Amino acid sequence: MSKVKGLSGTGRRSEARERLLSTASRLFYTEGIRAVGVDRVMAKAEIARGTFYRHFEGKDDLVRAYLEATDQDIRDRLGAAKEEIGDSSAFLQAVAHGIGEELCGAGFRGCPFINAAAEYPERDSAVHQAVLAHRAWFHQVLQEAFEQTGAADPARSAEAMVAMRDGAMVAGYLSDPQRANDTLVHGVAALLAAG
Repeated sequence: MSKVKGLSGTGRRSEARERLLSTASRLFYTEGIRAVGVDRVMAKAEIARGTFYRHFEGKDDLVRAYLEATDQDIRDRLGAAKEEIGDSSAFLQAVAHGIGEELCGAGFRGCPFINAAAEYPERDSAVHQAVLAHRAWFHQVLQEAFEQTGAADPARSAEAMVAMRDGAMVAGYLSDPQRANDTLVHGVAALLAAG
């Protein structure tokens, strides 16, 4: 996906674009993507229609940018954690704990990627493709970490951790977040113990 789209003519990110994206991200996450119209995002961000269309082709493009920004934030955080921790087993445990902290946090409304996929089920849409790209990357990061721990089947271990993460995200929103957190942390510890 192009990293050039959305940059101003000078190659710098525009303040207006960032304000639109920040406002959209907050509204999409708290209220749902389909429930929030572009006019509302523009009004809340105090951005004119022409300015919006200079930065985004339409709502789907804004939604894609929101997911890509969320993805980049997660990539940055996991990259920093991996660099700081070093040990792959401790890294995987830290990922589980980090997810648990997120789902126990105030204002948690589930996984933004799962939510977006539910609202954009068409697999060929740019929004759904952004979700799939994030998930493929996340799986790869986990698989590489499991490989470094010496897991017998790193791909399957990564798939299991992604499934546990998905379940914890949904359970954390629908029921007791602390129990979902505890279950995820326990499940990842069991995966690591099984080798």
